[in-house]
Amino acid sequence: MNVCADKCINEANVKKTLGEMADQKEIVEMAEIFKALSDPSRLKIVLALLKREHCVCDIAAICQQSESAISHQLRILRTLKIVKNRREGKVVYYTLDDDHVISLIHYSLDHVKH
Repeated sequence: MNVCADKCINEANVKKTLGEMADQKEIVEMAEIFKALSDPSRLKIVLALLKREHCVCDIAAICQQSESAISHQLRILRTLKIVKNRREGKVVYYTLDDDHVISLIHYSLDHVKH
C-alpha cells in the first residue's frame, strides 16, 4: 500500500501549498470545464473547432448528430466559455473561445499520443 509508514506532516509545505492553490470557486469552475470536456460528443465538437470555425450544420455533419443535439451541446460549451460564436447574416459560426482552451486541448492530445 502507498501510504506513509509514519504520519509526518510537513506543516511549512502544507501551508505554502494551501496558499498557492486556487480558491474553491475556481476549483469548481475548473471541474465544470473538465466535466464538460469529459463528454465524448462535446469533446468531438471542440476537436472539430480546433483548427477552424464551423456553423452548426457543419458541426452536425462532422459529428454525425442532429443540429438540435449539436446546438444543445454548444449551449453548454458556450456557457462555460469553451466556445464562442459570431453571427454572419442568418448563420452562426463557432470557434474555440481563446488560446487557453486551445492549449488545454493540445496538451491533452499530446498526452494521449505520448
